[in-house]
Amino acid sequence: MLIPHRTSDVEESLLPPDCQRILATVRQAAGPVMARQVGELLGVDVSVRAKLEPLRGKLVRLVDRGWLRKLPDGRFATRL
Repeated sequence: MLIPHRTSDVEESLLPPDCQRILATVRQAAGPVMARQVGELLGVDVSVRAKLEPLRGKLVRLVDRGWLRKLPDGRFATRL
């Protein structure tokens, strides 16, 4: 899965569909969220670590490429 770096000329629509859903979920949250909360909102079985960790990996990749930010306490939030 190729997640492009966020730049002024890269549209969110170029992200893979699952990443678009993750971004939308984080935006709709009342504030910064943990990976577990994102999983619950997306319908992922968060009680199974093997299902939660791939989601956490996608969240981290979105942070690395500038689409989200990760707070020191481990929660994820949208970019300002």
